[in-house]
Amino acid sequence: MEILVLRHEVMEIETRRVRILGVTSNPTGAWTTQQVRNLLMDLGERARAFRFLIRDRDGKFSRSFDEVLAASGVRVIKTPVRSPRANAFAERFVGTLRRECLDHLLIYGLRHLRTVSAEYEGHFNHHRPHQGRSLRPPLRDPSEAIDMTAQIHRRRTVTGLISEYRRAA
Repeated sequence: MEILVLRHEVMEIETRRVRILGVTSNPTGAWTTQQVRNLLMDLGERARAFRFLIRDRDGKFSRSFDEVLAASGVRVIKTPVRSPRANAFAERFVGTLRRECLDHLLIYGLRHLRTVSAEYEGHFNHHRPHQGRSLRPPLRDPSEAIDMTAQIHRRRTVTGLISEYRRAA
């Protein structure tokens, strides 16, 4: 399994699951290193399943960031200079986040951005279909049966910006 880091998010390539690590107006090397430590603690034993981390050459990814991952057995791969296609999964997610969410909202502080980001992360992982996964969301269990005769319910999320639809149980 691979893992992909982008700006302040992490994406598992195989499942397309995204984790938003944190929000800050000034990401430093120390802050980014602490975020990856927190991620590895949250993953627990699952962290052993990850072999690679793909990242760009931004200065916020310090030597200590790479060392934390190397200590966990994760090999860090840097993308080539000026090669956005080498980080296509990351670029695609950031574009999606902007088009579907941030371009439609006026963010009025870090607390508001944290709330919106957390809601969008939940929507992206539990409801948003992905072409690379046969239109299944990242955390959908394929063995879970769906009752096609049940009534459909709508729920508004991401401060009312996005509607999610699901069949009632």
